[in-house]
Amino acid sequence: MSRFRKFPWFRQASVEQLFQVDRPQPHHLYWPELDIDLPIDSIRHQGRFPLVSKVMGC
Repeated sequence: MSRFRKFPWFRQASVEQLFQVDRPQPHHLYWPELDIDLPIDSIRHQGRFPLVSKVMGC
């Protein structure tokens, strides 16, 4: 099973891009280099957020 199965938009990210994360609101994380904005609950409670991004070419 791929580590990125539930978060495929991080698959091609570099370690540097992954570590450049902001917290613009108490319950959100934002990766500016990747233009990804996620609610913290969607990471902690994945079952409550069944939608998974579809990345072309996977």
